[in-house]
Amino acid sequence: MGGTILTPRFKQAWRRAVRKGESLRSRARRPSRGMRPEKIVWIFGTGRSGSTWLGSMMEGLEGCAVWNEPLVGNLFGNFHYFRVGERKSGTQYILGEPYKETWLGPMRDLVLGGAAARFPGVDEGSYLIIKEPNGSIGAPLLMEALPESRMIFLIRDPRDVVASSMDARSEGSWLSERTEARRSTSKQARNPNVYVRMRANSYVQQIEKTWQAYRAHGGRKAMVRYEDLRADTLQTMKRIYSELEIPVQVTELARSVEKNSWENIPEEEKGEGKKRRKAKSGGWREDLTARQVEIVEDVTAPLLKEFYPHTASTRGAL
Repeated sequence: MGGTILTPRFKQAWRRAVRKGESLRSRARRPSRGMRPEKIVWIFGTGRSGSTWLGSMMEGLEGCAVWNEPLVGNLFGNFHYFRVGERKSGTQYILGEPYKETWLGPMRDLVLGGAAARFPGVDEGSYLIIKEPNGSIGAPLLMEALPESRMIFLIRDPRDVVASSMDARSEGSWLSERTEARRSTSKQARNPNVYVRMRANSYVQQIEKTWQAYRAHGGRKAMVRYEDLRADTLQTMKRIYSELEIPVQVTELARSVEKNSWENIPEEEKGEGKKRRKAKSGGWREDLTARQVEIVEDVTAPLLKEFYPHTASTRGAL
């Protein structure tokens, strides 16, 4: 019974319907009930890269809201790219590549409908910032389904990302108390180097998919290095808004930058083991062992060469 849907007769009828009607891809782009896609700005990259800080600065502008990690990218991307192996190319799998255009439209509707339901106040003069670093595995799918939306590719040195992730999962840290993080905290305590390799591999998956989405996206987009954002926050924010073609009052932007600056975070809310830890580029030199640096550099070598060529390898310098 389960195979009858893919009979030759069904396939012939399907091809006739596609030839007679609009293409499936145009249907995936059809106007949807929900938020207008051009009002959405995605932040992709990886966790512990400053996305919360960037999102807070953008949210500080009048009329803007932040959707904090809906994980829709993780839902579709992780399942589509990695959970099913070769099955994704088959005809039976619901997210199979041959029938991609049948589920791309519903994916679009899911995002736009969910956004409108949660953020009804986003109107003509405002934007919804979707902070999705941990869903970046699905960035190519999301940007294909929502080509009118804007995209920020936020990247940070993988050695700093790994160092920050290790601190977040250290005993007694802000993240270690969460149920879902206890297992990785225990694993890190037993063998830190194993965790370093695992986190470096995760970084590669997320950044490669984000980079793929960024290159393919023909709409408005901006690439931002955390290090540049930290070094000259206001100028970098001005560039982001310019490249996204979003009008902004510089005085309002400056106020939000100042409000969310590291210096204005209460002392009890920042430091080792806290969600806001260092806000420092290159802190990995103090945090990681020589062996851990070697692991990260080996795993992420192509990305380091692409985005951090001047410090791509420190072997022999530590």
